[in-house]
Amino acid sequence: MAILPTSLRSSNKDTRTVGRGFQSIFLIVFTFLMMAGIDARLAYLQIMEGPKLRERAESNRIRTILKQPERGNIFDRKGKLLASTRYPRSVYLWPMAHTKPSWSIVGPRLAQILEIPQEEMEKKLELAGANSSSLIRIARDLNEAQITALKEYTNELADVEINTEAVRYYPHGKQLAHILGYTRELTPEQLQDRKTEGYRLGDVIGQMGVEKAYEQTLRGEWGGQQVEVDGAGRPIRVLGEKQAKAGNDLHLTIDLELQKAADKALGKYQGAIVAIDPNNGAVLAMASHPTFDPNIFSKQKLSQKDWESVQGKDHPLVNRALSAFPPASTFKIITTTAGLESGKFSPDTVLQTFGSLTVGGVTFGEWNHAGFGPLGFPRAIAMSSDTFFYQVGRRVGGPTLIEWSRKYGLGQKTGLEFPNEESRGLVPDETWKLKVLKTPWSVGDTINMSIGQGALQVTPLQSAIMFSIPANGGYRVKPHFLKDHEEAKNWRESLNLKQETIKVLRDGLRKVVSEGTGKSLDVPSIAPASGKSGTAEAGTGRPNHTWFGAYAPSTQPEIVVVAFGENSGDHGGTICGPMVLQVLETYFQQQHPGKYEKPHTAESESQTHNSGHGTGD
Repeated sequence: MAILPTSLRSSNKDTRTVGRGFQSIFLIVFTFLMMAGIDARLAYLQIMEGPKLRERAESNRIRTILKQPERGNIFDRKGKLLASTRYPRSVYLWPMAHTKPSWSIVGPRLAQILEIPQEEMEKKLELAGANSSSLIRIARDLNEAQITALKEYTNELADVEINTEAVRYYPHGKQLAHILGYTRELTPEQLQDRKTEGYRLGDVIGQMGVEKAYEQTLRGEWGGQQVEVDGAGRPIRVLGEKQAKAGNDLHLTIDLELQKAADKALGKYQGAIVAIDPNNGAVLAMASHPTFDPNIFSKQKLSQKDWESVQGKDHPLVNRALSAFPPASTFKIITTTAGLESGKFSPDTVLQTFGSLTVGGVTFGEWNHAGFGPLGFPRAIAMSSDTFFYQVGRRVGGPTLIEWSRKYGLGQKTGLEFPNEESRGLVPDETWKLKVLKTPWSVGDTINMSIGQGALQVTPLQSAIMFSIPANGGYRVKPHFLKDHEEAKNWRESLNLKQETIKVLRDGLRKVVSEGTGKSLDVPSIAPASGKSGTAEAGTGRPNHTWFGAYAPSTQPEIVVVAFGENSGDHGGTICGPMVLQVLETYFQQQHPGKYEKPHTAESESQTHNSGHGTGD
C-alpha cells in the first residue's frame, strides 16, 4: 500500500532547479567571455604592445654606451687653428646607480673624491630617468689625484666608469673670445627646448659667437656601443657599434696675426677694433676689451675666480665691436654725402667757418674755438670743422641726414652671423623723439646730428662699413665671418653715389692723414692711408669716447680698420690713430713683405702715442 499519493511524489521531482533554466547558458556565456577577454588581452599585448614591451625588456638587458662627437675645428683664413678639441677624463654612472643598495657607499665616496655634493649627482641621475640606457657624466676634467683615488677605491666603486671625452679647447685664449664665443653644457631649460633636435643630458652647445652661429655645422652626430649586460648591469659583450661623426670644420675670414695685432693695440684701453675687407665685407679682425678666456666654460664647474673674470663691472662678455656709441666726427662722411647728393651743395662749395654758430638761440661751438676761415669740403673733412658741417646739416635738413644715415646702414643690423649679439644702434627721428623725449624734432637736433652727436648711436662694425663705402667706390658691404669663394658683388649693394661725391670724400679722407688730424698714420711703414678721427662727448664728468677709422692703400683700398676707445679721454687722433696704425703695419708687412719700412720699435711706438697730432677730433 502506497504511503504517499502519486500526485505528491510527482510534485517532489519537479522542485529540483540546479542546471535548469538559464543558469547553464549563463555559465557557458560567462566562460566564453572570460576566455575571449583573455585572448583579446594576449593579442593586444603581443600585437599592439609587443614592440614596446620587447624594447622595455631589451632595455633591461641591452645598454647603449654613447660616444660624444668631436666638434669641428675652426681655422683662420690661412689655415691656422683657432679652436680644437682636447681629451680629459670624466666619470660616468648608469642612471639607476643611485637606486641600488651600494649607492650608500658609492655616493659619499664619489662626493669626497670629486668634491661634488652627493645631492647634485643624484639630481643628474634622476633627471636622466632610471630607465635611461645611456651613461650619465657626473664630472669631467679629472686631475691625476682624483684618478688615483678612484683607482684606489675600485672595489667600492664597481658601477663607476672613467672614460675620455672630447672637450672644446681654444689655443689662443682671450684673443679671439668675442669672435669664437664658447661652448657650455646645456642647462635643464635649454635641454627641454632642444630635445627634439637630438640633444641629450650632458651635451654641450655653442653659447656665443661663431660657436653659436654655426652650432649645427660644428656639432657632429653621436655614436656609441650597444652592449649586453647581466642582472647586475655589468657588460657581457658588445652587440654593435656606431662611430660618432665629427662636426664639420669651419674656415673663417679672420686673419690670426691681424687679430693678435688688434688685441695688442687696444692694450689697456676699453673699446674695440674692427678690420674688414672693404670690397666684400670679410671680417679680418674683431677685438673687444675687456675680454675673457673662453676655456673656463669647458670646465665642469666654474670657480669663484672664473665667475669674477666674466661678471666684472666692465662687462667682459659684451662685444663692444657690436655695441653702439655716438660716432662723433666720423659721421661727417655721411653729412658730406647728404650735402652733395642733395644737390644743395656742389663739390666746389666753400663756406666760412667760425669760432661758434648760434642757431635757434643756442650756441654751437667749433672744436678749436676759433674756426678755420673759408673751407671747401675736402679741407673741412681734413680739419674736421664743426661749424662747416653745422651749416651743411642745417641746410639739407634732418630728414635728409636721417635718410642717408640709413642708406649707409646705420640704425639696423649689418647682417653679421651674430644677430642676437649685435646692436642696431640708433638713428633718431621725430617719431623716436616724440615717443622717448616727448618733444618734436628741432633744428638743434639736426645740428647735433651733423657732427655725430645727440642721440645718434653707431657700432664699430657699422662704422667700418661706413668707411668702406668711399673706399670701394660707393658700395655698402655685408660683413661676414665664413670664408667662401663667392664673388665680391654678392656681398655688396650700390648706393648709386655720384662720382663727384666719391671723389670729394676720398680727397678729404686722404687729407686727414696727410695734413689733418690723422698725421700719425702718415708714415712709410704702411701704404698711403685715408681716414677720419672722432671725439664724442660721453656725458658730464665722464671722459670722452674716441674713434679713428682708416683704409689703405688710398687709391686701391684693401683693408678698413676702425678703432674705438670707450671713455678713453683725449682725442681720436692721439688715442685711436696709433691703434689703427699698428694693425695696418701688421697687415702690410704680411701682405706686401719688403715693400714698406719695418714697423716702429716699442720705443718709437711709445713716442707716437705721446706725440701724435691730435688737437682736433
